Amino acid sequence: MTPKLSPEPAGLAVRTRGLRKVFGERAVLDGVDLDVRRGEFLALLGASGTGKTTLLRILAGLDAATGGTVLVPPVRTVVFQEPRLIPSKRALANVIIGQGRSARAKGLEALAEVGLSRHADAWPATLSGGEAQRVALARALVREPELLLLDEPFAALDALTRLHMQDLIAELCARHRPAVVLVTHDVEEAILLADRIAVLREGRFVTDLRVGLDRPRDRTDPVFVELRRRLLADLGVDTHAGTPPVSTELLGKS
Repeated sequence: MTPKLSPEPAGLAVRTRGLRKVFGERAVLDGVDLDVRRGEFLALLGASGTGKTTLLRILAGLDAATGGTVLVPPVRTVVFQEPRLIPSKRALANVIIGQGRSARAKGLEALAEVGLSRHADAWPATLSGGEAQRVALARALVREPELLLLDEPFAALDALTRLHMQDLIAELCARHRPAVVLVTHDVEEAILLADRIAVLREGRFVTDLRVGLDRPRDRTDPVFVELRRRLLADLGVDTHAGTPPVSTELLGKS
């Protein structure tokens, strides 16, 4: 089953009902219901093999679901763990690939947005890991997606570059306002970036809550610390943080 395109329910960019994906005898996704509103940033957490990337690939139309209903907007783009640039094309050509010559101005604007205005003619082999991933992000944004799908896009980056990329993603998503679904293993990254966080376990959501914190977010904020502890617990990690509990009302439970 492939995702159905618009019309989707008013105000929603994504809706799944009873979504299933079976590999052999194992249901990786087992009746997943999910709504993502336009302009909303959702982070998906879960241990390896819980179906996060499978769900993302179904939303992107790269994998077919076994059953259920999937409604998505027609304009969707994906940023993967690796930049997946074409080595024989320069940075600008990678950004506007498939868009035609008339897209050059938009491609240059997208490169400027990610801080690479001087790298339009650079070959992928000459770019750092962070720069290459910025090109991949520009390639996704130049298509003006209604739904931006991020599959652990910072996983291969060093810690400092990762922090810079997190800030960039937050800024660009606030500016362009696509619906965003981010797959990550990093709980703090999810709290820093997302409006809402869902945890997948055994093919179903066991947590789905809103992040009741203003931006920019402070890792030392007691609400941030408690939310981190709770999400780690939902992931099966006992932190023994020893911090006093915070009201779940402050966590913005949905």
